[in-house]
Amino acid sequence: MAKKQTAVDIAAEQRAREQAEVEQAFLKGVTTLRDLIAPSSIEITSSYFRLGTKYGRTIYVYGYPRTIYTGWLSSLINIDEVLDVSMFIYPVDSQVILNNLRKKVTQLEASTNINAEKGRTRDPALEAAINDAEELRDQIQVGAERFFRFGLYVTLYADSLDELNFVEHKIETLFGQQMVFSKVASSQQEQGLNSTIPQMMDELQIRRNMNTGAVSTSFPFTSADLTQDKGILYGINMHNNGLVIFDRFSLENANMVVFAKSGAGKSFTVKLEALRSMMLGSDILIIDPENEYQKLADAVGGAYIRLSLSSDTRINPFDLPRVIDSDEADDALRANLVTLHGLLRLMLGGSQVSANGVPLAALTPTEEADLDQALIDTYARVGITSDPLTHNSVPPTVSDLYDTLLHMGGSGPSLAQRLRKYTTGTFAGIFSQQSNIDINNSMVVFNIRDLEDELRPVAMYIVLSHIWNITRTIQKKRMLIVDEAWQLMKYDDSANFMFSLAKRARKYALGLTTISQDVEDFMGSKMGRAIVANSSMQLLLKQSPTAVDVLSDVFKLTEEEKKRLANFPIGQGLFFAGQNHVHIQIQASPTEQQLISTTPLAVQQPSAPNATPPTAPPLQ
Repeated sequence: MAKKQTAVDIAAEQRAREQAEVEQAFLKGVTTLRDLIAPSSIEITSSYFRLGTKYGRTIYVYGYPRTIYTGWLSSLINIDEVLDVSMFIYPVDSQVILNNLRKKVTQLEASTNINAEKGRTRDPALEAAINDAEELRDQIQVGAERFFRFGLYVTLYADSLDELNFVEHKIETLFGQQMVFSKVASSQQEQGLNSTIPQMMDELQIRRNMNTGAVSTSFPFTSADLTQDKGILYGINMHNNGLVIFDRFSLENANMVVFAKSGAGKSFTVKLEALRSMMLGSDILIIDPENEYQKLADAVGGAYIRLSLSSDTRINPFDLPRVIDSDEADDALRANLVTLHGLLRLMLGGSQVSANGVPLAALTPTEEADLDQALIDTYARVGITSDPLTHNSVPPTVSDLYDTLLHMGGSGPSLAQRLRKYTTGTFAGIFSQQSNIDINNSMVVFNIRDLEDELRPVAMYIVLSHIWNITRTIQKKRMLIVDEAWQLMKYDDSANFMFSLAKRARKYALGLTTISQDVEDFMGSKMGRAIVANSSMQLLLKQSPTAVDVLSDVFKLTEEEKKRLANFPIGQGLFFAGQNHVHIQIQASPTEQQLISTTPLAVQQPSAPNATPPTAPPLQ
């Protein structure tokens, strides 16, 4: 029996041994996390180290100025280089510091007395040291300050030794500008690397005494993020792969300008913003000169209004806003008369240009005066005066103005003849009858593609005026998108009206988005530059080389940003919000891309489904 039991034990041991061998062989073929993150090789020299194909170098800070200010480290944190920063802060017992300070003050005062006895001139540095020590003693004694030992180490990375030297020089220059002194950790590169990787080991042990105030100025979490707690996602911050989440209505005004060459993704970006803003309750109004927004409007159940000489759509420029505010109501007629003056100058000759491309003057001073009187009389004939109680009457039309001009003296008949093409001539109907549109919808698109080129600026002006009246009547959060705005900026009156919108939009919870691909024409106008100045947000996508210099002058771009601006891939650009700007990658979900893209799927680039944003070297 015993012999049989022994054979069974041997068989069990053999099976266990075989199983262990199988498990060991299996584990040899399993790649561990350590295998994945470990570099292929490491080489340590006296002044740098090499991890695989990357070069690295650790420097440490050993000297500080007498006073350092809050945020002094932000230039290092936000520098466009790959680096690791480690801080080690060791609290020191206050009593030990008080004893040391007492001894130090005694030594300093003794030195002062010796200098006085020997008749030497006063030493300002010695006196400042005594005052600092005494002040620190007082603050520590009452618990207002504590004392620390502070170590700051920075490890730089680059693809070559020359690049590493360049980055080191850049870092040392940043420090030197603030009287902060640094050195390479010579013959201690391994210890420097261990001190800056996330394992909480201070192997360099190079520290400096600091009080609470000085340590607090080194707060490291100050990066070039443009992220808020609320708002919409605009894209990916290419500087740190963070999210650019922003609420444009949280700025001093909600206006935005978008500049890009054709095909750079400006309409894609604006449509993406509009779609996401709708989900947060904003109404969207769009002037669409190229029929790019119909697909989006249909998808969200919006209203699509096609303006053409053959359509039944009518907009009456003589409409008055139904304002509730008594002060606004008193000025409603006067404001609309000013708007009509600008419109009629555009209609009666502002679209004519000289041989060198400069718009010709539309009206003489006499004609201006006659037109002003005719406008007042036209409103009066239907019972509308400066009294707000009369503003609910049916407004007159361009045809009524034509009749008034025709039967008045002076230059009236001549003006009537010039206006006739809008009443009974080629352009009759569309702007000479009562309005029949309703923009009570979350998204309303005004399409002007089918209008003649001469009529487009007039149509854009009238639509903007109509939208402005509605905005003043019913105040709610709205975004107004004006595509190809350069067509308006060519004429003084329409440019002035656009500037007026940009300046007054904030009061009525309106955010104006101005889009243009003709940067030279837009920025060449005084009003165009004023609109940019009154826009808290700007987006610059890929530009033509001739436009880069113009934008660089306006936005104070660096040489690196200028170089990038002409070479950005589709969907990348510079995003400005307030005083900050970042390099952004516009990113859309697959569903959003289907709704807003007008590019064939085979060549879509701004945001491929499930794609990782392309990495780009950071801006300087």
